[in-house]
Amino acid sequence: MPSINPSDAIVDVVTVEADVHGDERGRFVETYRRSWFPLGREMVQGNRSEKQAGAVVGLHYHLHQADYWYVLRGTARVVLHDLRVGSPTEGVTLALDLDGDRDNGVFIPPGVAHGFASLTDVLLWYLVDNYYNPNDELGVAWDDPEIAARWGIETPVLSARDQSNPRRAELDSSVRPRYGLRT
Repeated sequence: MPSINPSDAIVDVVTVEADVHGDERGRFVETYRRSWFPLGREMVQGNRSEKQAGAVVGLHYHLHQADYWYVLRGTARVVLHDLRVGSPTEGVTLALDLDGDRDNGVFIPPGVAHGFASLTDVLLWYLVDNYYNPNDELGVAWDDPEIAARWGIETPVLSARDQSNPRRAELDSSVRPRYGLRT
């Protein structure tokens, strides 16, 4: 049975330490079950992201979408920040490492900003519970001092989008997620 752990830092975030079964032929890992996550809904889309060492992605967030991330290869420093107005952990930042050799994953609820730094070359597999919607693809500055993320990368490689996201204090109230509201 895998180890399912609600986060002590950010409410509704759940980490998974998967069970690994193997022999001389190879290994088998159950990476995801919807029942592991109290806020889990049907995951409708799977995605794959490959990033080179030194890349930073995010911080992104959604008002209506949850993500489940699982690193297949390499090590990613995942940064989460609770943007949800009214959340008991509003404003908390959490960093954790997902590692393909440790077989661990993280469930990220709507309203929690998320990003990752590739500490090595990374192959990230993730599931989402809504189809891609450009109106629900929001961002906040990866280097916002109010968020105080510790990425573990000295000179990050960033997309133009991630370089131009607003600081938390500049977010319009219409794009601030509300705790407990989900459609």
